[in-house]
Amino acid sequence: MKKLLLLTFLSLFLLTSCNSTVEKEAKKDAFVADNYTKKEVNIVMRDGTKLHTTIYSPKDTSKEYPILMQRTPYSSAPYGDGKMKTKIGPNVHLMKELNIVVYQDVRGRWMSEGVYDNMRAYLPNKTDKQSDEVSDTYDTIDWLVKNVENNNGNVGTWGISYPGHYATISTIDAHPALKAASPQACIGDFFFDDFHHNGAFMLSYFRAISLFGTYKDTPTDSAWYSFPKMDSEDQYQFFLDKGPLKNLNEYFQNDKLDVKTAENNDSIDDFFWKELVEHPNYDSVWQSKGIIQHLDKVPSTVATMIVGGEFDAEDLYGPLSTYKAIEKNGKDNYNTLVFGPWDHGKWSRNTVENYVGNYYFGDSISLKFQSDVETKFFNHFLKGNGDKNSGLPEAYVFDSGKKEWNSFDTWPPKNVVKQDWFLSENQELTSDKKATEKINFISDIKHPVPYSEDIKTVFTPRKYMTDDQRFAARRPDVLVFETDVLTDDFTLAGDILAKLKVATTGSAADWIVKVIDVHPADAEENNDKLQDHLKMGNYHLMVRSEVLRGRFRNSFEHPEPFIPNKKTDVNITLQDVFHTFKKGHKVQVQVQSTWFPLIDLNPQTYVDNIYKADEKDFKTQTHTVFTDSSIEFSVLK
Repeated sequence: MKKLLLLTFLSLFLLTSCNSTVEKEAKKDAFVADNYTKKEVNIVMRDGTKLHTTIYSPKDTSKEYPILMQRTPYSSAPYGDGKMKTKIGPNVHLMKELNIVVYQDVRGRWMSEGVYDNMRAYLPNKTDKQSDEVSDTYDTIDWLVKNVENNNGNVGTWGISYPGHYATISTIDAHPALKAASPQACIGDFFFDDFHHNGAFMLSYFRAISLFGTYKDTPTDSAWYSFPKMDSEDQYQFFLDKGPLKNLNEYFQNDKLDVKTAENNDSIDDFFWKELVEHPNYDSVWQSKGIIQHLDKVPSTVATMIVGGEFDAEDLYGPLSTYKAIEKNGKDNYNTLVFGPWDHGKWSRNTVENYVGNYYFGDSISLKFQSDVETKFFNHFLKGNGDKNSGLPEAYVFDSGKKEWNSFDTWPPKNVVKQDWFLSENQELTSDKKATEKINFISDIKHPVPYSEDIKTVFTPRKYMTDDQRFAARRPDVLVFETDVLTDDFTLAGDILAKLKVATTGSAADWIVKVIDVHPADAEENNDKLQDHLKMGNYHLMVRSEVLRGRFRNSFEHPEPFIPNKKTDVNITLQDVFHTFKKGHKVQVQVQSTWFPLIDLNPQTYVDNIYKADEKDFKTQTHTVFTDSSIEFSVLK
């Protein structure tokens, strides 16, 4: 009887606890519906195109509020009366403090009119009826401040990834009401972000292409695109079996997709894939879409906070280049950088433990950013006096080795010195140049170096940015150079320049350089989410990596072949790091020529357009790295 009563009590307790949790979650999700009203409008642009815009306004109309706006290609859904988002704004604090929050479908996406062009070119000398994303943003802000009740006349913009790009756009020739903008993980230039890295095609983004390139010219609240069906869990083998890039054209013909959107039966229907195929070099098409070169047009009346992840696989170039371009061109601009231990957009999530892939960086890092940095930034410039004394540092950057934040007056810091470390023989990374020797390796196109131990098919890769690199170090086609065990901490702060001296028996090659933190054998096992086959002891943490398609070594606009067997300079800029290699660790550099299927295979014989290369163009070659090659580190003193 006692046992029965105990079981009944436990059942009631668990049921009550469960109901309480459900009620708390429901109450939390009901905050927007309880405190905001939603209105959907179509705002007419100067060329007559109507852009669908959703406005969340506080029900309390006794005071005025700033407007926080995000323009997005990813939908401002849910659409329709009575349907509301459960979370709005950059973070929960700004949502609960009450602001007017606006979402807009950009031109040609979802419920907005027009035809989409990802990274639509900026037109600096528009006529009255011409439009671009800059004018669309200006016209939208102008309408909002004139027509939305209870706004205080101050507007802020924010967004992550593509929406981050549109936040950058908002700062150019900005509307006077725009006071603060936070581009986050923002695209800067499509030849260096996302789908390209230094001209190499990011094959791992293959499945994302139709998301941006499927034609649509009428508003819709339903998906009009369809993702290619790969029918494989082995991404490496799938692309190896497919062979040359031109064999992927079939996935971008509408009659092969689940959703048929056009009657066009050309060999390529997807306009983004067609753009990639027809423009393999950094020509006027890609140059016109880049936004970095136009950031001299950001007025000092707009405060900017650029946010990036140190291990962001999608957009690492963009945030750093955006910050530096505004810093370079702005005469009196408030411009700050936040660079933390995150992958793509993780700073916006409400998780306590901060991991990137297998690597643990600490607790509450994202939560503290949201409460102590992001909220403070927007409140100061939209609700406060908006002067330059925001209480935030110029650069707030996380040391991914020591796992701690640091504040700097400039980025990179002033007390940085450049040091060359040489890729010496006997697998040594040395501070002194030794005898110049040749180190050869065979780059076999049938067995390219994988970018990860995980062979599963993913939509876009992220985890690899902190992956353990021991699997690669054990291959004969990956050259390894390593210091002795460090007797003092060694801190890098800024960019890294690989100054390779190379040769190849072919006329084309890619070059990949990775900088790795080799942990000691007795490293603390502090990560219960580590994959089962790994331990932190001797973990090879990839700190930074980059590829250069060798044909672009002298010019991204005018490619050129290698002269077989001729010693040639290849310089590769690796994006900024802030990382301390701690005492007891080692610094390692890996050099390789394939990175599959993160990037596509280089034929290793020169062709004008790799997207149109034939099977016969692909040849195994022998590559050489000379030991007077060096890595230029930015060392913090």
